[in-house]
Amino acid sequence: MRFEDIQQNNDIIQSLAAFHKYGNDQAPLATNTGRVNAQRGGGFFSGVLTALTGVAVVLLVYHWSSRESEHDLLVHKAVAKWTAEEVVLWLEQLGPWASLYRDRFLSERVNGRLLLTLTEEEFSRAPYNIENSSHRRAILLELERVKALGVKPPQNLWEYKAVNPGRSLFLLYALKSSPRLGLLYLYLFDYTDTFLPFIHTICPLQEDSSGEDIITKLLDLREPTWKQWREFLVKYSFLPYQLIAEFAWDWLEVHYWTSRFLIVNAMLLSVLELFSFWRIWSRSELKTVPQRMWSHFWKVSTQGLFVAMFWPLIPQFVCNCLFYWALYFNPIINIDLVVKEVRRLETQVL
Repeated sequence: MRFEDIQQNNDIIQSLAAFHKYGNDQAPLATNTGRVNAQRGGGFFSGVLTALTGVAVVLLVYHWSSRESEHDLLVHKAVAKWTAEEVVLWLEQLGPWASLYRDRFLSERVNGRLLLTLTEEEFSRAPYNIENSSHRRAILLELERVKALGVKPPQNLWEYKAVNPGRSLFLLYALKSSPRLGLLYLYLFDYTDTFLPFIHTICPLQEDSSGEDIITKLLDLREPTWKQWREFLVKYSFLPYQLIAEFAWDWLEVHYWTSRFLIVNAMLLSVLELFSFWRIWSRSELKTVPQRMWSHFWKVSTQGLFVAMFWPLIPQFVCNCLFYWALYFNPIINIDLVVKEVRRLETQVL
Protein backbone atom coordinates (compact mmCIF):
# COMPACT_ATOMS: atom_id res chain seq x y z
CA MET A 1 0.00 0.00 0.00
CA ARG A 2 2.86 2.35 0.81
CA PHE A 3 4.47 1.64 -2.58
CA GLU A 4 1.18 2.39 -4.35
CA ASP A 5 0.84 5.68 -2.45
CA ILE A 6 4.34 6.67 -3.55
CA GLN A 7 3.62 5.82 -7.16
CA GLN A 8 0.52 8.02 -7.13
CA ASN A 9 2.28 11.07 -5.58
CA ASN A 10 4.08 13.09 -8.27
CA ASP A 11 5.97 15.21 -5.73
CA ILE A 12 7.49 12.17 -4.05
CA ILE A 13 8.38 10.62 -7.42
CA GLN A 14 10.14 13.82 -8.47
CA SER A 15 12.04 14.02 -5.17
CA LEU A 16 13.14 10.38 -5.41
CA ALA A 17 14.29 10.88 -8.99
CA ALA A 18 16.32 13.90 -7.95
CA PHE A 19 17.80 11.96 -5.02
CA HIS A 20 18.81 9.07 -7.28
CA LYS A 21 20.42 11.55 -9.68
CA TYR A 22 22.23 13.78 -7.18
CA GLY A 23 22.29 11.73 -3.99
CA ASN A 24 26.02 11.03 -4.19
CA ASP A 25 26.77 14.76 -4.22
CA GLN A 26 25.48 15.24 -0.67
CA ALA A 27 27.84 15.54 2.29
CA PRO A 28 29.51 12.12 2.67
CA LEU A 29 29.60 10.23 5.95
CA ALA A 30 32.39 7.84 5.02
CA THR A 31 35.78 8.17 3.43
CA ASN A 32 34.86 6.16 0.35
CA THR A 33 31.84 8.33 -0.44
CA GLY A 34 34.07 11.37 -0.01
CA ARG A 35 36.22 10.13 -2.87
CA VAL A 36 33.18 9.72 -5.06
CA ASN A 37 32.02 13.23 -4.19
CA ALA A 38 35.38 14.73 -5.09
CA GLN A 39 35.16 13.24 -8.54
CA ARG A 40 31.74 14.68 -9.32
CA GLY A 41 30.02 18.06 -9.48
CA GLY A 42 32.30 20.78 -8.13
CA GLY A 43 35.42 18.63 -8.43
CA PHE A 44 35.96 19.72 -12.04
CA PHE A 45 35.77 23.40 -11.15
CA SER A 46 37.99 22.89 -8.10
CA GLY A 47 40.64 21.31 -10.31
CA VAL A 48 40.44 24.15 -12.84
CA LEU A 49 40.57 26.69 -10.03
CA THR A 50 43.65 25.04 -8.53
CA ALA A 51 45.44 25.04 -11.88
CA LEU A 52 44.58 28.68 -12.54
CA THR A 53 45.73 29.61 -9.04
CA GLY A 54 49.17 28.14 -9.79
CA VAL A 55 49.35 30.11 -13.03
CA ALA A 56 48.27 33.26 -11.22
CA VAL A 57 51.00 32.90 -8.61
CA VAL A 58 53.63 32.61 -11.35
CA LEU A 59 52.25 35.68 -13.13
CA LEU A 60 52.07 37.71 -9.95
CA VAL A 61 55.64 36.80 -8.99
CA TYR A 62 56.75 37.92 -12.46
CA HIS A 63 54.74 41.13 -12.09
CA TRP A 64 56.28 41.80 -8.69
CA SER A 65 59.81 41.19 -9.97
CA SER A 66 59.26 43.64 -12.85
CA ARG A 67 57.26 46.24 -10.93
CA GLU A 68 59.68 49.00 -11.99
CA SER A 69 58.22 48.86 -15.51
CA GLU A 70 54.92 50.13 -14.12
CA HIS A 71 56.59 53.41 -13.22
CA ASP A 72 57.84 53.78 -16.79
CA LEU A 73 54.29 54.32 -18.02
CA LEU A 74 53.43 57.77 -19.31
CA VAL A 75 50.97 58.19 -16.46
CA HIS A 76 54.01 58.51 -14.17
CA LYS A 77 56.29 60.50 -16.50
CA ALA A 78 56.16 64.29 -16.80
CA VAL A 79 54.99 65.39 -20.25
CA ALA A 80 57.98 67.71 -20.65
CA LYS A 81 60.25 64.62 -20.55
CA TRP A 82 58.41 62.65 -23.23
CA THR A 83 60.39 61.52 -26.24
CA ALA A 84 59.09 61.69 -29.82
CA GLU A 85 58.19 57.99 -29.69
CA GLU A 86 56.25 58.50 -26.45
CA VAL A 87 54.34 61.41 -27.97
CA VAL A 88 53.31 59.15 -30.85
CA LEU A 89 52.27 56.46 -28.35
CA TRP A 90 50.10 59.03 -26.56
CA LEU A 91 48.61 60.14 -29.87
CA GLU A 92 47.75 56.61 -31.02
CA GLN A 93 45.90 55.88 -27.79
CA LEU A 94 43.37 58.60 -28.61
CA GLY A 95 41.74 56.29 -31.14
CA PRO A 96 42.22 54.44 -34.44
CA TRP A 97 41.88 57.70 -36.36
CA ALA A 98 45.04 59.08 -34.71
CA SER A 99 47.24 56.62 -36.64
CA LEU A 100 46.70 58.84 -39.71
CA TYR A 101 48.99 61.45 -38.19
CA ARG A 102 51.63 59.15 -36.70
CA ASP A 103 54.24 59.64 -39.44
CA ARG A 104 53.77 63.42 -39.45
CA PHE A 105 54.58 63.70 -35.75
CA LEU A 106 57.53 61.33 -36.08
CA SER A 107 59.01 63.18 -39.04
CA GLU A 108 58.90 66.43 -37.06
CA ARG A 109 60.36 64.71 -33.96
CA VAL A 110 57.68 66.23 -31.73
CA ASN A 111 58.72 65.62 -28.14
CA GLY A 112 56.91 66.55 -24.94
CA ARG A 113 58.18 70.12 -24.72
CA LEU A 114 57.23 70.88 -28.32
CA LEU A 115 53.84 69.23 -27.89
CA LEU A 116 52.96 71.63 -25.07
CA THR A 117 53.48 74.63 -27.37
CA LEU A 118 51.32 73.49 -30.31
CA THR A 119 48.01 75.24 -31.00
CA GLU A 120 44.95 74.44 -33.10
CA GLU A 121 46.12 76.77 -35.85
CA GLU A 122 49.46 74.98 -36.08
CA PHE A 123 47.74 71.59 -36.18
CA SER A 124 45.66 72.70 -39.17
CA ARG A 125 48.70 73.87 -41.19
CA ALA A 126 51.70 72.04 -42.61
CA PRO A 127 53.51 69.89 -41.63
CA TYR A 128 50.69 68.38 -39.50
CA ASN A 129 47.77 69.10 -41.86
CA ILE A 130 45.02 67.83 -39.54
CA GLU A 131 42.11 68.93 -41.68
CA ASN A 132 39.38 67.16 -39.73
CA SER A 133 38.14 69.66 -37.13
CA SER A 134 36.82 66.89 -34.85
CA HIS A 135 40.27 65.28 -34.76
CA ARG A 136 41.88 68.61 -33.90
CA ARG A 137 39.40 69.22 -31.08
CA ALA A 138 39.97 65.72 -29.67
CA ILE A 139 43.75 66.21 -29.70
CA LEU A 140 43.52 69.67 -28.13
CA LEU A 141 41.06 68.50 -25.47
CA GLU A 142 43.34 65.64 -24.46
CA LEU A 143 46.35 67.99 -24.60
CA GLU A 144 44.61 70.32 -22.16
CA ARG A 145 44.12 67.42 -19.77
CA VAL A 146 47.81 66.53 -20.10
CA LYS A 147 48.78 70.13 -19.35
CA ALA A 148 46.50 70.25 -16.31
CA LEU A 149 47.80 66.98 -14.85
CA GLY A 150 51.40 67.26 -16.02
CA VAL A 151 51.29 63.57 -17.04
CA LYS A 152 49.22 61.39 -19.34
CA PRO A 153 45.72 60.68 -17.96
CA PRO A 154 45.00 56.94 -17.56
CA GLN A 155 43.13 55.60 -20.59
CA ASN A 156 42.92 51.86 -19.91
CA LEU A 157 42.57 49.48 -16.98
CA TRP A 158 46.27 48.95 -16.34
CA GLU A 159 47.12 52.66 -16.43
CA TYR A 160 44.22 53.41 -14.11
CA LYS A 161 45.41 50.69 -11.74
CA ALA A 162 48.97 52.09 -11.82
CA VAL A 163 47.74 55.58 -10.88
CA ASN A 164 44.94 54.55 -8.48
CA PRO A 165 45.78 51.12 -7.00
CA GLY A 166 43.54 51.53 -3.98
CA ARG A 167 40.55 52.91 -5.85
CA SER A 168 40.77 50.28 -8.58
CA LEU A 169 40.77 47.47 -6.02
CA PHE A 170 37.89 49.09 -4.13
CA LEU A 171 35.78 49.54 -7.28
CA LEU A 172 36.45 45.99 -8.43
CA TYR A 173 35.21 44.44 -5.19
CA ALA A 174 32.44 47.01 -4.60
CA LEU A 175 30.91 46.57 -8.05
CA LYS A 176 31.16 42.78 -7.66
CA SER A 177 29.66 42.39 -4.19
CA SER A 178 27.34 45.42 -4.15
CA PRO A 179 26.97 47.11 -7.55
CA ARG A 180 24.17 49.45 -6.47
CA LEU A 181 26.11 50.81 -3.50
CA GLY A 182 29.27 51.01 -5.63
CA LEU A 183 27.55 53.10 -8.30
CA LEU A 184 25.94 55.26 -5.63
CA TYR A 185 29.40 55.91 -4.20
CA LEU A 186 30.65 56.97 -7.64
CA TYR A 187 27.71 59.35 -8.02
CA LEU A 188 28.25 60.97 -4.63
CA PHE A 189 32.04 61.11 -4.37
CA ASP A 190 33.52 60.64 -7.87
CA TYR A 191 30.93 62.20 -10.16
CA THR A 192 33.05 64.05 -12.73
CA ASP A 193 36.06 61.76 -13.13
CA THR A 194 34.34 58.36 -13.06
CA PHE A 195 30.54 58.50 -13.00
CA LEU A 196 30.02 60.83 -15.97
CA PRO A 197 32.26 58.81 -18.34
CA PHE A 198 30.55 55.64 -17.08
CA ILE A 199 26.99 56.80 -17.79
CA HIS A 200 27.94 58.27 -21.19
CA THR A 201 29.47 54.89 -22.13
CA ILE A 202 26.62 52.61 -21.06
CA CYS A 203 23.75 54.98 -21.92
CA PRO A 204 24.95 56.97 -24.94
CA LEU A 205 22.77 59.33 -26.91
CA GLN A 206 21.69 57.66 -30.13
CA GLU A 207 22.74 60.56 -32.31
CA ASP A 208 26.20 60.66 -30.73
CA SER A 209 27.00 56.95 -30.43
CA SER A 210 27.69 56.16 -34.10
CA GLY A 211 31.37 56.12 -34.96
CA GLU A 212 32.42 57.27 -31.50
CA ASP A 213 35.35 55.46 -29.91
CA ILE A 214 35.64 54.66 -26.22
CA ILE A 215 38.22 57.37 -25.46
CA THR A 216 35.93 60.05 -26.89
CA LYS A 217 33.12 58.85 -24.61
CA LEU A 218 35.44 59.00 -21.61
CA LEU A 219 36.22 62.64 -22.42
CA ASP A 220 32.53 63.54 -22.54
CA LEU A 221 31.80 65.53 -19.37
CA ARG A 222 28.37 66.88 -20.35
CA GLU A 223 25.46 66.44 -17.97
CA PRO A 224 23.35 63.39 -18.87
CA THR A 225 19.93 63.96 -20.41
CA TRP A 226 16.68 62.76 -18.88
CA LYS A 227 16.60 59.94 -21.41
CA GLN A 228 20.03 58.75 -20.27
CA TRP A 229 19.02 59.00 -16.61
CA ARG A 230 15.82 57.02 -17.26
CA GLU A 231 17.69 54.22 -19.00
CA PHE A 232 20.36 54.17 -16.31
CA LEU A 233 17.92 54.06 -13.38
CA VAL A 234 15.93 51.17 -14.88
CA LYS A 235 19.07 49.07 -15.34
CA TYR A 236 20.45 50.24 -11.98
CA SER A 237 17.32 49.03 -10.17
CA PHE A 238 16.77 45.68 -11.88
CA LEU A 239 19.98 44.65 -13.71
CA PRO A 240 22.95 46.46 -12.17
CA TYR A 241 25.45 43.89 -13.39
CA GLN A 242 24.31 44.53 -16.96
CA LEU A 243 25.69 48.06 -16.61
CA ILE A 244 29.13 46.62 -15.87
CA ALA A 245 28.82 44.16 -18.77
CA GLU A 246 27.89 46.95 -21.19
CA PHE A 247 30.81 49.06 -20.02
CA ALA A 248 33.21 46.12 -20.48
CA TRP A 249 31.73 45.45 -23.93
CA ASP A 250 32.83 48.88 -25.13
CA TRP A 251 36.39 48.06 -24.06
CA LEU A 252 36.71 44.86 -26.11
CA GLU A 253 39.09 46.46 -28.59
CA VAL A 254 41.38 47.67 -25.79
CA HIS A 255 41.17 44.71 -23.35
CA TYR A 256 40.28 41.66 -25.43
CA TRP A 257 40.35 38.89 -22.81
CA THR A 258 39.87 40.95 -19.67
CA SER A 259 36.62 42.44 -20.98
CA ARG A 260 35.31 38.96 -21.74
CA PHE A 261 36.09 37.80 -18.20
CA LEU A 262 34.18 40.81 -16.84
CA ILE A 263 31.19 40.20 -19.13
CA VAL A 264 30.95 36.50 -18.19
CA ASN A 265 31.32 37.33 -14.51
CA ALA A 266 28.59 39.99 -14.73
CA MET A 267 26.22 37.50 -16.36
CA LEU A 268 26.92 34.89 -13.67
CA LEU A 269 26.41 37.41 -10.88
CA SER A 270 23.08 38.44 -12.43
CA VAL A 271 21.97 34.79 -12.41
CA LEU A 272 23.05 34.38 -8.77
CA GLU A 273 21.13 37.52 -7.80
CA LEU A 274 18.00 36.16 -9.50
CA PHE A 275 18.42 32.90 -7.58
CA SER A 276 18.63 34.89 -4.33
CA PHE A 277 15.42 36.78 -5.12
CA TRP A 278 13.68 33.54 -6.06
CA ARG A 279 14.75 31.93 -2.79
CA ILE A 280 13.34 34.85 -0.81
CA TRP A 281 10.09 34.76 -2.79
CA SER A 282 9.63 30.99 -2.54
CA ARG A 283 10.20 31.04 1.21
CA SER A 284 7.78 33.98 1.72
CA GLU A 285 10.53 36.06 3.30
CA LEU A 286 9.77 39.36 1.57
CA LYS A 287 9.30 41.04 4.95
CA THR A 288 12.95 40.39 5.73
CA VAL A 289 14.21 42.31 2.67
CA PRO A 290 14.68 45.68 4.50
CA GLN A 291 16.60 43.95 7.29
CA ARG A 292 18.75 42.11 4.75
CA MET A 293 19.46 45.35 2.90
CA TRP A 294 20.49 47.10 6.11
CA SER A 295 22.70 44.17 7.16
CA HIS A 296 24.34 44.16 3.72
CA PHE A 297 24.90 47.93 3.84
CA TRP A 298 26.42 47.69 7.32
CA LYS A 299 28.67 44.79 6.29
CA VAL A 300 29.96 46.55 3.16
CA SER A 301 30.49 49.83 5.03
CA THR A 302 32.44 48.26 7.89
CA GLN A 303 34.59 46.24 5.49
CA GLY A 304 35.36 49.36 3.44
CA LEU A 305 36.23 51.34 6.57
CA PHE A 306 38.44 48.53 7.84
CA VAL A 307 40.35 48.32 4.56
CA ALA A 308 40.71 52.12 4.41
CA MET A 309 42.22 52.19 7.90
CA PHE A 310 44.79 49.48 7.21
CA TRP A 311 45.42 50.31 3.54
CA PRO A 312 48.84 51.93 4.13
CA LEU A 313 50.02 48.72 5.84
CA ILE A 314 48.90 46.31 3.10
CA PRO A 315 51.80 45.25 0.80
CA GLN A 316 51.39 46.00 -2.89
CA PHE A 317 51.91 42.31 -3.70
CA VAL A 318 48.84 41.39 -1.62
CA CYS A 319 46.80 44.07 -3.40
CA ASN A 320 47.85 42.69 -6.78
CA CYS A 321 46.88 39.17 -5.68
CA LEU A 322 43.43 40.36 -4.59
CA PHE A 323 42.99 42.41 -7.77
CA TYR A 324 43.83 39.63 -10.21
CA TRP A 325 41.93 37.06 -8.18
CA ALA A 326 38.74 39.12 -8.34
CA LEU A 327 39.30 39.90 -12.01
CA TYR A 328 40.10 36.48 -13.47
CA PHE A 329 39.21 33.76 -10.94
CA ASN A 330 35.80 34.88 -9.70
CA PRO A 331 34.07 33.73 -12.90
CA ILE A 332 35.27 30.15 -12.22
CA ILE A 333 33.95 30.31 -8.66
CA ASN A 334 30.65 31.79 -9.81
CA ILE A 335 30.19 29.03 -12.41
CA ASP A 336 30.42 26.50 -9.58
CA LEU A 337 27.91 28.52 -7.52
CA VAL A 338 25.44 28.69 -10.43
CA VAL A 339 25.70 24.91 -10.94
CA LYS A 340 24.98 24.34 -7.25
CA GLU A 341 21.96 26.68 -7.38
CA VAL A 342 20.54 24.84 -10.40
CA ARG A 343 20.94 21.51 -8.59
CA ARG A 344 19.29 22.97 -5.51
CA LEU A 345 16.26 23.90 -7.60
CA GLU A 346 16.05 20.39 -9.06
CA THR A 347 16.39 18.71 -5.67
CA GLN A 348 14.01 21.05 -3.86
CA VAL A 349 10.86 19.31 -2.64
CA LEU A 350 7.86 21.07 -4.09
